[in-house]
Amino acid sequence: MSVAVLRMPRLSDSMEQATISAWLKQPGEAFVRGEPLVEVETDKATVVYEAETDGVIAEVLVPEGATALLGEPIARLGAGSDDGEAAAAVPMSAAAVAKGPAVREAAPVPPLRGTRARATPVARRTAIELGVAINALTGTGPGGRIRKLDVLRAEPVVSSADGLKGATTVVELSPTRETIARRMTQSRSEIPTFDVTMSVDLSTILHLRRGAGTVPSVNDFVVKATALTLREFPAFNSSYVDGKIEQHARINVGVAVATDDALLVPAVLDADAKPLAAIAAETRELAQRAKARNLTPDELTASTFTVSNLGMFDVHSFTAVVNPPQVAILAVGAAKRTPVETDAGGVTFRDLALLTLSSDHRAVYGADAARFLACLRQLLEHPLALLLQEE
Repeated sequence: MSVAVLRMPRLSDSMEQATISAWLKQPGEAFVRGEPLVEVETDKATVVYEAETDGVIAEVLVPEGATALLGEPIARLGAGSDDGEAAAAVPMSAAAVAKGPAVREAAPVPPLRGTRARATPVARRTAIELGVAINALTGTGPGGRIRKLDVLRAEPVVSSADGLKGATTVVELSPTRETIARRMTQSRSEIPTFDVTMSVDLSTILHLRRGAGTVPSVNDFVVKATALTLREFPAFNSSYVDGKIEQHARINVGVAVATDDALLVPAVLDADAKPLAAIAAETRELAQRAKARNLTPDELTASTFTVSNLGMFDVHSFTAVVNPPQVAILAVGAAKRTPVETDAGGVTFRDLALLTLSSDHRAVYGADAARFLACLRQLLEHPLALLLQEE
C-alpha cells in the first residue's frame, strides 16, 4: 500500500526551493478540507497552504526553519479519503500556480539544502535589519520558535576583524535576497543588454498634480503611458525563453517596490485597459502589501514589463537590470527644473526627467528602443489623453 506524501509545489517560475516557516498542524493532528496546514516562505512571499481533502499529519519530514527543494516530500500524510490517498495542499490565492499533484507515492527524501533557525518571517527580517545572528537565539514561541521580541531583546553579534577593518557584522541573506542575487547575476552575465536614455518634459503632469492633489503620482502616469506604448511596440512586451521570443497578449506592468530586505515587483494586470485612477489605487495597494509581504505568487510573477522609479529619492538617472525572462525595463529619474530655450529665442524653465530603457538585444534593437521612448515621451508630455481615457 502506498503512503501519501505532501510535496513542495512550484509557486513561481523562479522558485527552486522554499523554507518551512511554521507547521500549523503537528503529527497526529487531523485536518479537514480548507484548513491551513503549513506556512512556507518562498523566494517571493510567505504563503499558507490549505488542505484539499480531510486527513492526518502522520510525520513531518521537513521541520520548521529547514529548506526543501521543489518537489521534495515535506510530510507524510495519513488516510483521509475513500481511495486511501491523503490530502493534497495548495497555496491560498495561488492554486493555479502549483504545477502537478501535491500528493504522490512516497519516495526517499533527498538531502535538505541546509537548515535555518526556527523563526517567524518577521523575526527573520528584523534580525537582518538589526544585524542579529538569529541562529544563536533561543526562541520563546511555541516549540521554541524565535519571535520578533526575541530578536529585539538580543544584541547584534559583532565579530572582531584583525587589521584596519575593525568590527564586522555578518548578515544572513533571506531566501528572497538570495533569489534576487542569483537572478541579477544571471541577467548581467547572460543577457546582452543595451541602454537608451531620453529626456522627457513632465511639466504638464506636475502642473496637473498640483491642481488635483498628490494622486495619481508621476509613476502612475508612467505606468499608464508605458502600457499604451507597449500596445504599439509589442516586441517589448515579451519574454526570451530557450532561444525563442514569446510575445504576450496581456500587458501586465510590474512596479518595483523596495521593502526592508528585498525588491519585489508586483504587477498591474491589463494596465493598458485600466483608467489612470484605477492604476493609482492599485499601485498603492500593491506597494502596501509588498511591504507587508502579503502578495500572492500570481501577483509577483505575472509582469511582462517592469518600471523602476527612483525619482522620489531625487536620483537624476540610473540604469535598471533586466528581470529575466522579460526583455526590457524602464528606469525613471527625478524631474529637475531645467532652463530650456523657447522658439522665440528666450529661456523658460521646464521639469525634465531622464528615462532609461534597458533592453535585451536578442529580442529588440536600438532603433526599436528609440522609437519606444519617443512614443512614451509623446504620451507623457500630453497627459490629458491619459486622464480622459475610458475604461
